[in-house]
Amino acid sequence: SLCRADTLLSMKHGMVRLDNVWGVGGGIRPVKYLVKQIVLLLKEYLCSCDIAEASRCLAELEVPHFHHELVYEAVVMVLESMHEKTEEAMCKLLQSLFRSFVISIDQMRNGFQRVYDEMQEISLDVPAAYTVLERWVIRCRQAGIINDEIMRRMPARGRKRFVSEGDGGLIKDSSFW
Repeated sequence: SLCRADTLLSMKHGMVRLDNVWGVGGGIRPVKYLVKQIVLLLKEYLCSCDIAEASRCLAELEVPHFHHELVYEAVVMVLESMHEKTEEAMCKLLQSLFRSFVISIDQMRNGFQRVYDEMQEISLDVPAAYTVLERWVIRCRQAGIINDEIMRRMPARGRKRFVSEGDGGLIKDSSFW
């Protein structure tokens, strides 16, 4: 049976085949596989806006301890798309999953915090990321998805000052202008 397992795993889509044969649970699936499934789930949701189907697919993954990845990927997709419709759709999905207790407040907090921690890197690829994040966090707070604590932790983009600006970092009073 070990030879059979090795053969199944080495085949294309081996984990899916292994699921069908032995019913592998979510907790022992590779992280890369889970991340790919979550990203696929979110992309399909954005096309269909079918919350019930997205919820079903998430439940099938059987990884409630990994739901912060769905939150993280959803927020990153919102930042990268910079479309109002994506923001609205993802907000509705997270709101539904949160209100139905599929995603806990801890998983929501962890997902948002992961985005917050990576905002400098994200903003290299998406220059408007801080602006979009601020708008998105306000929308999520109004929808009741996140609490004030998560909202307060949101990073603000600080503008770096350069020595070449010549003022030595001093703040000029309004009479200067």
